[in-house]
Amino acid sequence: MQTIFLKGRGDFEEWRAAARLLLLNDIAPGEIAWRIAGKGDALAGFAEPQQLSLPAEKRVVTVPPAFVDLAETAVCHSDPQRFDLLYRLLWRIRGDRHLMQVVSDPDVMAARRLEKSVRRDSHKMKAFVRFKEVASGDPTGRRRSFLAWFEPDHFIVARLAPFFRRRFFDMDWVIATPKGSAAWDGEQLTINDEPAAKPDIRDDADDLWRIYYANIFNPARLKVKAMTSEMPRKYWKNLPEADLIPDLIANAEAKVRQMAEKAASQPPAFHARLRARHGQAETLEAPPSGSWEALREEARRCTRCPLHCHATQTVFGEGPQDARVMLVGEQPGDQEDLSGRPFVGPAGKLFDGVLSDIGVERAGLYVTNAVKHFKYEPRGKRRIHRKPNEAEIAQCRWWLKQEVDLICPSLIVAMGATAYFSLTGERRRLSEVRGQVLNMTEGRRLLVTVHPSYLLRLPDPVAQQRERELFRDDLTAIIQ
Repeated sequence: MQTIFLKGRGDFEEWRAAARLLLLNDIAPGEIAWRIAGKGDALAGFAEPQQLSLPAEKRVVTVPPAFVDLAETAVCHSDPQRFDLLYRLLWRIRGDRHLMQVVSDPDVMAARRLEKSVRRDSHKMKAFVRFKEVASGDPTGRRRSFLAWFEPDHFIVARLAPFFRRRFFDMDWVIATPKGSAAWDGEQLTINDEPAAKPDIRDDADDLWRIYYANIFNPARLKVKAMTSEMPRKYWKNLPEADLIPDLIANAEAKVRQMAEKAASQPPAFHARLRARHGQAETLEAPPSGSWEALREEARRCTRCPLHCHATQTVFGEGPQDARVMLVGEQPGDQEDLSGRPFVGPAGKLFDGVLSDIGVERAGLYVTNAVKHFKYEPRGKRRIHRKPNEAEIAQCRWWLKQEVDLICPSLIVAMGATAYFSLTGERRRLSEVRGQVLNMTEGRRLLVTVHPSYLLRLPDPVAQQRERELFRDDLTAIIQ
């Protein structure tokens, strides 16, 4: 059994030198005991009974860059088993160069967990280090001096010291931690891996941090679980602004009520001038009852179904009020929800392109949707479309009927199954009725086709082009 003593303070070169020598001597992972050196232990790297040396023949040890990147980070972890894990991976890589790509491998997974923990600890250090000013040692008085205390989980001081040097190049500073310290004097960056004692210092900047945090705290968006996850309580004792957190949480509900009471109930003074600049009247008069404008204004305040709670706004139809053809889609998408206009997103651009192919001006058509609010599922920063259910379609059917009665089109084009169901109340496969012109009440005709978004979802370019041509053929009924 070969016993290896390392300082284990996050020094990748220390571990790499030992691991390389072991590998060149073909010593298997099970024959090695990795130890963290304490006081009195030899730090030469190896202990009796066997002394290692480089083989007589020259041998080169090469590893994938992915392993080096991972090992440089994982070696900073405080887990005493990290050295054994990394050497085991190194040993196995000799026989499988693609091992690091096997994400389900237990050793790779364990090393990735160490890497992730170190990166998270590094992120916290960048976010939560608070410098406090101390007496400057510069006789010229040109450089100020600062001291910071931080308590990391892992040995990341040497790893992050260059970051703080770049960030705070113009001042002298010391960052002290129980796992070592870093210092910058304007010329030299010094790393000390000995544990430091916590200083007891305060300065005027503590109050500035409290003022800043109190003013950016938004009680209406309070999520205590997320807050404590991003700023765990272990850091609170070293953050001056953390003193405010309990009271801010306790008073959040009352603050939200105060914000609601203070919310503006009237538009800004310049609102009327802006409306006039855009060709709108200075005084807002109610549109005539029974007109299309009155229907649109009423739809803006629609609360018939829960979809209005999350959508940005109602997206009503647009086009000539005497249009001969009305096209009905499913619901607004992300861009339509933001702009307040139908068919302006990717599906709308495809739709406009097909209209251009058959020589039809969109300006002469009335375009609307079966559902007037955007239904979506949030995924990170994106809003992913969700299909409306029957209840939501039924609630919005009233608005669509009013539009049909006001526009009085002779031809209605139902684009997609949702539009067909909203207009007819029938649940049929779209393939059964696609391309057909069906008779409706009051002498109107109904043409059924696919929704333009269907074409965008086709992964095969050949199939997409074929379906686009079929869609174009369907819409030629508009010009007949």
